[in-house]
Order: sequence, then C-alpha cells, then structure tokens
Amino acid sequence: MGRLASTVAEILLKAAREDRDDKVVVINAEKAMISGRSTAVFSRYQEKYELNHARKGPYFPRMPDMIFKRAVRGMLPYQKKSSGRRALRNLRVEIGCPSHLAGDLPAGHTSGDDSAIRGKNPERFVLLGEVSQHLGAPSHRWNGGEA
Repeated sequence: MGRLASTVAEILLKAAREDRDDKVVVINAEKAMISGRSTAVFSRYQEKYELNHARKGPYFPRMPDMIFKRAVRGMLPYQKKSSGRRALRNLRVEIGCPSHLAGDLPAGHTSGDDSAIRGKNPERFVLLGEVSQHLGAPSHRWNGGEA
C-alpha cells in the first residue's frame, strides 16, 4: 500500500504543480497489501482508530478506500500548500472495480505503469480489506455479500 500511495502522491503533486488536472483513479483498494505480521498491523490500525474521541474527532477511517486516501493525503502537503489540496481533489479511490472501468478503458484514459510498485510479495502481509473488517467496517461491500 505504501509504494502505491507514494507513487500516486507523486503523480498528483507533479500534475498540480504544473497546473494540469490529471486525475488518478485507484480501483480494488481492498486488495492493497500491508506488509508485516497480522497481529502487529491490526493493533497499529486499531490504535490509530481509537486514538481520539468517537464523536468529537479527529476521525480515522474504517473503509479501505478512505484508509488509502488518508495514506496518500499524508504524503501530500495538504495543509500547507494549495497544490497539495488540489492534488487530493484529483484522487478517486474505489472499492472493487466500477462497471464503467471493468472492460476497456474509456476514450482519453490510460492505464498507469505499475512496474515501479510491483515487486515480490512480502512473506507476511495483510490485505487492506482485512484491516477494515477488523476495524468493524461493513465488509459485505467488497466481499460480495459475505460477512
């Protein structure tokens, strides 16, 4: 997840600084891998989720698309520069694959080069969907109706 988030942040920030409106759509966010032992990953995200007051905030998301978007936001100058805020506005993260992106890409769209983020799978990893399920998110949205 980190490699993908940093690559997405770099693309968005470069486009925002060059005054272009390049948009990035990340699909299947629930399948992003987080390396580490499952107990360590679950406890780290549980601590982040329980860090502050449940009604007063600041809030940490439970859904996999919002967790990924928050990870990208942490890699952008979101609070300091308008280019960081503009870059985040041009990011869309989806759970699963939307029907309009399932087949061939629409005209004017290109598929990104994933060679920079593809590597050997880590020995121990947890999927972002499993972390979300552990935090109590409604997993039927990405499991196809299974709880």
